[in-house]
Amino acid sequence: MNKSRMKINMAILTCGLIAVASVIAPAAELPKKYTETITTKDGAQLTLDMVLIPGGTFTMGTPAGEAERQENEGPQHKVKLDAFYLCTTETTLELFQAYYQETGTAKKDFLDTAEAAKNEETKSEEDVDTITGPTPVYGDMTMGYSKKHPAIGLSWHNAMTVCRWLSQKTGKKYRLPTEAEWEYACRAGTTSTFGAASDAESLADYAWFFDNADMEPHAVATRKPNAWGLYDMQGNVCEWVHDFYSPTAYKDAAAAGVATNPTGPKEGQVHVARGGHYDAEAKSLRCGARAFEEDWWRMNDPQIPKSKWWLPQMDFIGFRVACEADSVSK
Repeated sequence: MNKSRMKINMAILTCGLIAVASVIAPAAELPKKYTETITTKDGAQLTLDMVLIPGGTFTMGTPAGEAERQENEGPQHKVKLDAFYLCTTETTLELFQAYYQETGTAKKDFLDTAEAAKNEETKSEEDVDTITGPTPVYGDMTMGYSKKHPAIGLSWHNAMTVCRWLSQKTGKKYRLPTEAEWEYACRAGTTSTFGAASDAESLADYAWFFDNADMEPHAVATRKPNAWGLYDMQGNVCEWVHDFYSPTAYKDAAAAGVATNPTGPKEGQVHVARGGHYDAEAKSLRCGARAFEEDWWRMNDPQIPKSKWWLPQMDFIGFRVACEADSVSK
């Protein structure tokens, strides 16, 4: 082979390698975490620490032999999830109060609030001022807790509206995590009953619950985080998730095969809450344990019909926010 032909072949080979390299080069990686800064109308700046939850496939639900297992936790089934972001902590009273001050309405519940909510659907999704926020709270929203305690006593609808508010404030897609996303994040790559904790005895390192909470919720992030940097996934307060509750949801999911990014039943009467709370026993803090809104959660509401915003004096229910990965990478 002469030198000219050798140079040509080498050039072709080099171009080929460059072409192959450009094809197999990984796409720009998503940030492993980010801090969202919210500026309130009065100029205060509040932050949310968001961590990337990597996509993957996991087995959802609890095995038949798990101690304290409930029928609605099975059968186990495979779920595939795309990457998403999850707040490292439960939503704090500090952030919730900022939302309440910006969006709260002087209207009482009953028909006038229902009409306001109906009218809201026709307004621009880009205008924060169009959000119809919660009606006046009954008594002290904080129930005497600090601004770093989790927001408590709010309904699923109220939590969803906070996510809308955050989305419009930031331009990102904030929402409640699905039940599948929540369990996946709680397990954080483990298959054990209690996730980060090796057993019930070591739960106190990661969670506020019956054994150590002294019958009250605590400021967020005061126990150890799990492997993915998430605090209080178990204990402290239960957390609302996106899904409607159905006792046969897992049976239906298992029959359908491997689901990708499932969002639960298409309709229902109440929603799922996960994680257990400060006054719950260890069995309620199992990664696969499920809870859902019950009638007695609204027993302290004097209104007829009951408020769609508040669960008065229910200091064991809160939420944390998730964010769509594609809205962060833009």
